[in-house]
Amino acid sequence: MESGRSAVRGADLAYERRGAGPDLIWGHGLSMNRVSDAEMALLDWDRIPATVVRYDARGHGESQSTPTLSGYSWSELARDQLGLADALGIEAYVAAGASMGCGTALHAAVIAPGRVRALVLVIPPTAWEARAAQAEQWASSADIIENDGVEAVIAARAEMDPPDPYRGDDARRERQAAATRAWAPWRLALVMRGAATADLPDRSDVATIAIPTLVLAWTGDPVHPVSVARELADLLPQSELHVASTGSDLESWSELTRTFLSGLARA
Repeated sequence: MESGRSAVRGADLAYERRGAGPDLIWGHGLSMNRVSDAEMALLDWDRIPATVVRYDARGHGESQSTPTLSGYSWSELARDQLGLADALGIEAYVAAGASMGCGTALHAAVIAPGRVRALVLVIPPTAWEARAAQAEQWASSADIIENDGVEAVIAARAEMDPPDPYRGDDARRERQAAATRAWAPWRLALVMRGAATADLPDRSDVATIAIPTLVLAWTGDPVHPVSVARELADLLPQSELHVASTGSDLESWSELTRTFLSGLARA
């Protein structure tokens, strides 16, 4: 495995690269990083037939924080991703990611359509008309962190039901809490305020993304509503959608991704 750091658009980004096959760049979710993302294990990277680049987004993990909130919008994070691809000598790649990383991948495909050859969109987040309410929640969470610390956010999250595939999985809640406690409060508040500036590309722009796309969603999660995943699948001309409602459904995602990527290699 190769690991390193690269200066991209005014921020020092930490990354790692492993595996063999076509290039795939994976973006994690808001308040995650390479370590916590791997612990959540949405995908088994040992089963993915690709050269996988995983990196800490601006302000996350080992990557540098920068003060301008708009730098954390998904369109700007997409430009970071494209800049990292440049730094690593990657021309065309599969853009993949979960939640914030899903938004990043979609924006990268809109900004540089010739470079993104396929998409793997995992747990698409709130978008469009519903985004303003979610943005208010992120801003409120940032206020709570600054005033009361991360434990207040952890306590609030403990009152929420988990996504359907994780019902009864107390270990996931514990992993989330540990990942949140690892943050410096000011950094976590900063990225949450930045997330309030973010949204998916306009529907009309999404409809122009004519590349193979795999959409993986789950039920029971208002922050990642299955309705957005279904609408994306309808808008994207070459998409397939799989929705997980149980743990066994979730376990199938690695094989679905492996099959999808193998199909690209044969095309």
